[in-house]
Amino acid sequence: FILICSFFPLPRPHGKSFAHRSELKQAKRIVVKLGSAVVTRGDECGLALGRLASIVEQVAMLQNQGREMMIVTSGAVAFGRQRLRHEILLSQSVRQALHSGQNQLKEMSLPVLEARACAAAGQSGLMALYEAMFTQYSICTAQILVTNLDFHDEQKRRNLNSTLQELLRMNIVPIINTNDAVVPPPVPNSDLQGVNVISIKDNDSLAARLAVEMKVDLLVALSDVEGLYDRPPGIDDAKLLDIFYPGDQQSITYGNKSRVGIGGMEAKVKAALWALQGGTSVVIANGTDPKVTGHVITDIVEGKKVGTFFSEVKPAGPTVEQQTEMARHAGRALASLDPEQRAEIICKILALINRLSLSTAKLNSLAIGLRQLAVSSRDSVGRVLRRTRVANNLELEQITVPIGVLLVIFESRPDCLPQVSALAISSGNALLLKGGKEASNTNKILHQLVQEALSIHGVTDAIQLVSTREEVEDLCRLDKMIDLIIPRGSSQLVRDIQRAAKGIPVLGHSEGVCHVYIDSEASLDKAIDVDSKCDYPAACNAMETLLIHRDLLRTPMFDQIIDMLRTEEVKIHAGPRFASYLTFSPSEVKSLRTEYGELECCIEVVDSMQEAIDHIHKYGSSHTDVIVTENEETAEQFLQQVDSACVFWNASSRFADGYRFGLGAEVGISTARIHARGPVGLEGLLTTKWVLRGEGHTVADFSEQGSMKYLHENIPVPQGSFN
Repeated sequence: FILICSFFPLPRPHGKSFAHRSELKQAKRIVVKLGSAVVTRGDECGLALGRLASIVEQVAMLQNQGREMMIVTSGAVAFGRQRLRHEILLSQSVRQALHSGQNQLKEMSLPVLEARACAAAGQSGLMALYEAMFTQYSICTAQILVTNLDFHDEQKRRNLNSTLQELLRMNIVPIINTNDAVVPPPVPNSDLQGVNVISIKDNDSLAARLAVEMKVDLLVALSDVEGLYDRPPGIDDAKLLDIFYPGDQQSITYGNKSRVGIGGMEAKVKAALWALQGGTSVVIANGTDPKVTGHVITDIVEGKKVGTFFSEVKPAGPTVEQQTEMARHAGRALASLDPEQRAEIICKILALINRLSLSTAKLNSLAIGLRQLAVSSRDSVGRVLRRTRVANNLELEQITVPIGVLLVIFESRPDCLPQVSALAISSGNALLLKGGKEASNTNKILHQLVQEALSIHGVTDAIQLVSTREEVEDLCRLDKMIDLIIPRGSSQLVRDIQRAAKGIPVLGHSEGVCHVYIDSEASLDKAIDVDSKCDYPAACNAMETLLIHRDLLRTPMFDQIIDMLRTEEVKIHAGPRFASYLTFSPSEVKSLRTEYGELECCIEVVDSMQEAIDHIHKYGSSHTDVIVTENEETAEQFLQQVDSACVFWNASSRFADGYRFGLGAEVGISTARIHARGPVGLEGLLTTKWVLRGEGHTVADFSEQGSMKYLHENIPVPQGSFN
């Protein structure tokens, strides 16, 4: 349909639109515009009922949260076309049966159905459907049909405004559509015009006009594409725009409109910009994708990165997508540097950081670690792991290469930034850093120093600090840009990232439930050393459960262990078996899988070393587990059988650390069973590729009729051999 109205000045602006996605949570009054492609089936005859039901569910949920929801909907024409076709087919079949007197019916042809007639037949059914769906959520709806007179006549426009205000006040969801049964024929070249006027020619412009008229906070326009692209989506290298600014219009190339409806993306953008100028925030998103339809509206309102967000505020720096591309491009240049050049960059970082005010201990450990990494750079990228003579003059090599683009998300530990940056440089990886807001100023200074060091070899952009308001969950969706996510922080942070990451591997561990087992043949001096718990209780490699052999109960050694823990003010929780031995026991533990992260621990009793291993496998997190014993055979069995990333004998669990292992630094500790495991240093940030050198060899040469034979001879690789 095309609906033309005369032009009126905009109402007094109700305020500025939201500047950032995160502010959309504050939206009180929301219009959801459902395009024809969203509401109708693929055959354009009838409604997409399942899709419509999920949209209604989301609108109802937001309405029940206290928001004021309105729907601008298409679909009357499609619904009416379905009804009229059914009636015509039924009528024709009856007439044929009467005239032929036979059960066999001739092939029936359908006349072309006029859109206004379809709208007249479908409008009541469409509204009845909405009413039935919303009734499931105890929500009342009201139908509003508009024509050009409702906007042409000032009094009618005010009446429309008053009606909608009253419906919203009564917690009713207005369902708004043009009265397609009486709309005039299309008028060419009618479009949105200027800042203060708007001609309504489709549901996009209708939604924009109503949004501004009703002082709406957010307009969600659902279509059959993910959002606004910089060029038609079917074209190679077309990029979905996360944010669109009014000044970016000239950089967009528009394609054809959707399969149904009369709008198209250009009309949507113009309507969105008009609404934006009127103070309404706008998001254009996909309402047809079954993977997201069930939560697309609620995700938008929660501020998640869905579709294209229209904003009048353009940040000074690049978007995170642009930062990732810059990092990948510069990362490839970084990987191609000579090992000595990468080592030079790391030493430069150390020299620059020496100017900062850090504690002597922190600075010394950081300096030692960075020097180790500078040396390790000479033995990282391009190292030959394996060389095979496949056939005469056909040699194969397996060499180390960078993973690609790393995303490291860390909480308020600024010393993490230079460590991780040095690891990325040493391994030739591009790096995206997202730090905690508590240390944002320190992170900026450290990042500037890192980039200054990178600039000596022209790879400044290889390491990027994300300073925009990107939510961690949004960063985890960049599966086409990021190759590995490494969280550094609390177990809750790690769990959140593991849940949010879709299609991107996450290197890390969600919990550090570490055990120390005191064997019946343990040394007293080693048994009472509480370093595993008390050195740094918040660390992931601190002991959380102390397992004690049953034979040690009520012995002087056991008493001294308890006395030492109490001296260090460690709160003790009793495991079920330990509690059963005591008349007055400490508080019984709620779970044997608890990571306390404080001066607290659980004590449990086991009958044997094997029972200790079984307990560790059942309740542990595969992080770090320790045995204290003087029996070498028992210790070796423990070391071999415990399936954890780190297993120690007569040593504190706190040694599970990349720096203490001599790795220079670590990006974290992994409990995964593939790729890297334990403290992850330089080696864990490398992968491999295969390089084959031939002289025109073909597979056909090695067939039964071919002239060549496979040799598959291993060629010795000298230590330090590089491709």
